[in-house]
Amino acid sequence: MAMKLYCFGESGHSYKAALALELAGLDWEAVKVDFFNGETRSPEYRAEVNEMGECPVLVDSEVRLSQSGVIQQYLTDTYGHFGGDTPEEKREVLRWVLWDNHKFSSMAGMTRFLMNFLPEEKRPAEVIAFNQGRLKAAYGVLDKHLDGRDWIVGDAPTNADLTCCGYLFYPEEFGFDRSQWPNIDRWLRNIQGLPGWKAPYDLMPGSPADRA
Repeated sequence: MAMKLYCFGESGHSYKAALALELAGLDWEAVKVDFFNGETRSPEYRAEVNEMGECPVLVDSEVRLSQSGVIQQYLTDTYGHFGGDTPEEKREVLRWVLWDNHKFSSMAGMTRFLMNFLPEEKRPAEVIAFNQGRLKAAYGVLDKHLDGRDWIVGDAPTNADLTCCGYLFYPEEFGFDRSQWPNIDRWLRNIQGLPGWKAPYDLMPGSPADRA
């Protein structure tokens, strides 16, 4: 039976889980969540899908999981992909997943939302500028780490790569120009070259075009 991933195309955290599933060649299907019409805030969604009211949610037989990092780790533990080869590498993967969730994707996701999915008159310029400053510092950390490296941890792609790239393949403007960060740009090209790679709107249902 195919795994189900509750997701929507605009969600960078959903993309992390969907990309892990796709690159691992696992049998899965997307269940579109109508986030922009409030589905995740409904009592039914919170009772039947995820009490936290978030995406993504993975359903694998009797297992139901939320939070992209937990889903990625479950796929690694269960199906054996993207986890690192040694105990030291596994800890390093976890370190980058936690860094991404706290310092990188959290800022990128919020900034992209404020700049693209709010009505223009409601976009808080000072908040956006502050977030972009935080993001610039994070880009610098990642770009420096990738100097001389093909992957964030070890010699092959891991969950560290799949989590940190989550928002960087989206076309919407949020202050990231990959040409300004040569090591990040090279690393993203490495990910794009993996068999099975797809951009977010090609991998999951839902895009801004649906609401145009």
